[in-house]
Amino acid sequence: MVTTTDYLVIGAGPAGLQLGYFLQRAGHDYLLLEAGPGAGHFFETFPRHRQLISINKPHTGIDDPEFNLRMDWNSLLSDNDDLLFTKYTPRYFPDAGDMVRYLADYAEKLELNVRYNARAVEVSKDKNFRVVDSNGAVYEAPHLVVATGPSKPYIPDIPGIGLAEQYGTVSVDPQDFLDQRVLIIGKGNSAFETADNLVETAGVIHVAGPHSVRFAWQTHFVGHLRAVNNNFLDTYQLKSQNAILDGDIVGIRREGDGFIVSVSFSRANEIVKDIPYHRIIACTGFRFDTSIFAENCRPALVINDRFPAQTSEWESVNVPGLHFAGTMMQVRDFKKSTSGFIHGFRYTVKALHRILERKYEGRDWPHVSHIADANTLTDAILNRVNRSSALWQQFAMLGDVIVPDGRDARYYEEMPVDYAHDSEFAHRYFTITLEYGPDHDKVDPFDINVRRVAQNNAEQAHDAAYLHPVIRHFERGALLAEHHVAENLENDWTDEHAHRKPVTDFLAERLLQTVLTTAD
Repeated sequence: MVTTTDYLVIGAGPAGLQLGYFLQRAGHDYLLLEAGPGAGHFFETFPRHRQLISINKPHTGIDDPEFNLRMDWNSLLSDNDDLLFTKYTPRYFPDAGDMVRYLADYAEKLELNVRYNARAVEVSKDKNFRVVDSNGAVYEAPHLVVATGPSKPYIPDIPGIGLAEQYGTVSVDPQDFLDQRVLIIGKGNSAFETADNLVETAGVIHVAGPHSVRFAWQTHFVGHLRAVNNNFLDTYQLKSQNAILDGDIVGIRREGDGFIVSVSFSRANEIVKDIPYHRIIACTGFRFDTSIFAENCRPALVINDRFPAQTSEWESVNVPGLHFAGTMMQVRDFKKSTSGFIHGFRYTVKALHRILERKYEGRDWPHVSHIADANTLTDAILNRVNRSSALWQQFAMLGDVIVPDGRDARYYEEMPVDYAHDSEFAHRYFTITLEYGPDHDKVDPFDINVRRVAQNNAEQAHDAAYLHPVIRHFERGALLAEHHVAENLENDWTDEHAHRKPVTDFLAERLLQTVLTTAD
């Protein structure tokens, strides 16, 4: 027997559930396939040490649900106020078990159509996609969305890497490492989370990788090292038997009861040193598993073959009709915005649903109409940038789009900027985004000697490094003009002279140019 549906989604983690919510609300025939016995099964295991690094802030002092989502990085979007993660725990960095409980409730209370214990093991395509699960059941659909995330460990090309234990399976009991010398390969959060767990028991801990440690508070990419995981750096700099090794692991070999690791040091003219260890742990991340796909529908990969290559519609570049949701969406903003995390992809999944609606169902992107007047549009823009969570979380990735049309203007919210350009959504249009300055990751925010643009300085707004609104005017994807709104310490862009008047003046001039060009 074959189960047919219009939209088949593989994975019932946060991304699959979020897409399921939008598909169900739109009245579509859909089905989610989940490999595990419950929603969000991934969080039963990861992160290994059970502390999430996505913040949870129930108390903001502000009574605005939209604004408060800026400080709530774990909730999925829905019309049920009880399904906010902030109601599940007061902890700023919650336990992963709270996420498991939350996702189970989200699926159950919204009555989403999920089939559990149904791991997809074969994917092929003729006219439609055909998926076979681990029970032998068969499903067919014209539209397939993969929302599993990268599920296969990424193994770097290091001779002897097979001797290392993997982050996903290594013991998390610190007593198992008593007095041992431990090497951790990788410099991301999983590596430092692992190192921090062993500080009290291991004799020596080295964390190694070819690239410098990058801090989330400086780059604004939350996948870089978070402060909650950087205690290990203290032990290194204060000479407590731990160290960061900057260089390449060029080989691992077994010797006696332990291992010898050859390290080519970047800071010492590539000198190679052999260092003994009792244990080696690879914390090198994950990659997308293409093994279940038939040759005729196997998605092309990018970024060291870790992620599927995608268009601005989050569609496979080589398999039409195959879309991706969740952490794999980060291909479009890799290490630049937040599509790899719940607080980011809840909005890109929402945008994906709107793209599917427009592409396959003939439904327009939702919008409101305003008078094409500079004052009216200034009010609309400043209202959005002062409270929107989507623009805040998905900085530079998602934007509002204004399309002037005669005396009226259509205002579209939360559209991927690349999609607005690629889809030729309109002839002339404005985009409104929140963005950091182009060199923000090179600025030390704690160095008081670094010259910065003054707060509310409209004349120097274009040089601002901190988050601020940017309005751009385009014609068929070509930039015509742009305006940066002055940054503000508390992100309050309402000052008449610093914010409102410069925006109004810019819009008035650009709207006039549009009218004159149209008349010509």
